[in-house]
Order: sequence, then structure tokens, then C-alpha cells
Amino acid sequence: MSFRIALSGIGAANSALNTTANNIANVDTPGFKRSRAEFGDLFANSGYGLSRNTIGSGVRVTGLAQQFAQGTINFTNNALDLAISGNGFFTLSRDGGFVYSRAGNFGVDSDGYVVNPVGDRLQAFTPVVDGTGTVTGFNTGQLADLRLTNSESAPAASTTVEVGTNLPADADVPTVAPFVATDSQTYNHSTSITTYDSLGVAHTATLYYVKTANPNEWELYTEIDGTAVSGPDLLQYDSAGALTVPASGNLTLPAFVPTTGAAPMTLTLELGESTQFGSNFSVNRLVQDGFATGRLTSIDVGADGIVTARYTNGQATQLGQVALTNFANPQGLLQLGDTSWAETADSGAALRGAPETSSLGTLQSGALESSNVDLTEQLVEMINAQRNFQANAQMITTADQITQTVINIR
Repeated sequence: MSFRIALSGIGAANSALNTTANNIANVDTPGFKRSRAEFGDLFANSGYGLSRNTIGSGVRVTGLAQQFAQGTINFTNNALDLAISGNGFFTLSRDGGFVYSRAGNFGVDSDGYVVNPVGDRLQAFTPVVDGTGTVTGFNTGQLADLRLTNSESAPAASTTVEVGTNLPADADVPTVAPFVATDSQTYNHSTSITTYDSLGVAHTATLYYVKTANPNEWELYTEIDGTAVSGPDLLQYDSAGALTVPASGNLTLPAFVPTTGAAPMTLTLELGESTQFGSNFSVNRLVQDGFATGRLTSIDVGADGIVTARYTNGQATQLGQVALTNFANPQGLLQLGDTSWAETADSGAALRGAPETSSLGTLQSGALESSNVDLTEQLVEMINAQRNFQANAQMITTADQITQTVINIR
């Protein structure tokens, strides 16, 4: 009997050593969660029940409990490295089903999908887009593979130009007339801004200011790529230097037809911030709303999981929102290897949502959650398991000696 009891102890100590060895082996595995071997004593059941004086029959492994404590978050230089601070798992697509992981070392495959090192695709909630193409939210009931597009950001034609200039109140009337853009003696001041047609081709719009003989009055001429578009357009200011004509502050120019084959450009000059003070000519604001074609420059992932693509033309597009999943009993998840788990009946149903909602944690881009293995603690556990193994082995040796003594009795 004592042989079997000691053998069960050796088996239990060996299970503890294997568990500790696995923890130590994965001390540098991102997102790894350590396990703990749990044991229960054995008693033989005979007759109508156990006697109060029954000697135990040894020990057995009752389970391996996964410990989902938070691991240390270490920062990296990769924007697609993601770390979860708090509860939740990344949701990944594998062979038509879902698996879950805390390891956020993602990259991009040849098709542009965001994947982990074994090819599982990261899942995200799809954007909800209105009639103007603006993302108004995310559909938390629909998952899709997160994909980074390499296509260019479409251009947009310029429609408005905000002009905030100060014209000197004491300016002299030009001595040479009429206005000729190539002759600087025919105008007082000029300023230029780059605008864009519907194909994203840049065009230079130049504004020329000419002081008239009337007090507080100027003429404005506009050219695009050296072609006269409008003028003279009258600008008038009151005694306080504020613009009074045009009354609305806006001046809509005639259409300019680019030679690129783009649609005609119709610009509106918003002159409401234009002034006439006694100081020198200055340009305080000159902004237009068009932009050229853009190339992808970077990917940003916010704490709320929203993935944003940024382009060289200054535009940004929201591609999706990383989906996190939690479970009522994470310890009931089935370990699959490669730092991933599968849902089981013991874990409970998957509870999906966006980061920073419900009980789900936040995301940190450019960071990885390290293994939650405490190496010092595991070395102590190894020593304890080793002593248990040795003690049980000694028990077998002692039982063998006793048996030999009994056999040698004559």
C-alpha cells in the first residue's frame, strides 16, 4: 500500500515539476499565463462509507489552474504591437472559428490583413458610414478581419479659401495702371495659396490687392496658374477697419477649367477676417479645404481600439475598432498552444465589446504584455517539487527495506 501511496506522490511531484518547467520555459512568451498544479487527497471507499481511522490512498492531480493575472506591459516601436491593460482577450479568426489570445504581437500579411505570428486574423468591429462617407460609429454586432488598405486616399477639390489679410490703411494708389499681374508696379500686395482640382492636381491661386483713389477701398484680382479668373472685385472697409463689401464677407469666383481634365473649380473666398488697419500688410490666415491624393504613412490604434490610417495629404480614415472578448470563467478556457485559447462550456459564452466598455480593459499601441511568470517564484516552486519528489522516492526506499526485512524473517 505504501508503495502505491508514494508512487502517487511521485506522480504529483512530477506534475508540479512539469507545470513549473512549462512556466519557466515561457517566461519570455508575450501574453503567456502561468499555470498552477492543484492536488487532492485520495481515500479508498469500502462498505457503507469511510472510517474515521481510514488511511489515505495517496494524492491525485485535480486540475491545472490557469492564472490570468496582468503581465507587465513593455513598450516597443511597432504600432501594431498591442497590449491589453485589464480584462479581455483579442478575438482572432482561425480556420473559420474564433480563438482568443492576450498576445498582441501583430503584423501584416501579404494581403494586408492584421495577423499574429501563426496567421490568425485580428477581428474588429466594422465602421458605420453615413451618406457623406463619414464614419459615425462602429457596428459592435458585426466582426470582420481587420485589413490595412494600401490604396491611396482619394483627393478632394478645393471649394473655399479662408483669407485673413490686413491691408495697410495708409497705402498709396499704384502709379502705373491698369493692373497687370506681371508688373508689380500696378498693384500693392499679393499672396498665393495652393488649391486642388477634383483629380488632386495642384493649382496656384494668387490674390492681388490694388488700392483705389477712394478712401477705405481696394480692388481684388484673382488668377489661377497665371490665368485671370476674377477682378476687379471691390473690397470696402468701414472707419474701424472692418470689411463691409462684400456684405456677406464671401466672394464666389467664376469657374476655372483645369487643363487636367478635372471638373471645373469654383472657389469661394471667405474674406470675413480681412481687415484694413494702419499696420503693414500681413497674411494672418490663408486656408483652403482641398487636398491631393495621399499615400498611407502610419497606423494609429487608440486606447478605445479604433484603428486609424493616416495619409500624406493630412487625411485620416478609421478602418475599424479592435474587438475584445471576455468570459465569466476564463480559467475554463481550453489551451490551444501558441498563446491562444478556445471557448468551452466551463468558460461560459463569449462576451464581446469595444475596449474601455463594460468590464473590458484598454489598449496600448506600441506595447506588448509580457508573460505573468514570476521567475523567482517558479524557482522556489521547483525546489519544493524537487523535495517532494525526493521525499516520496525515499518513502519507496524505506518501504522496500521494510519489505526485505519481513521477507528475511525466518
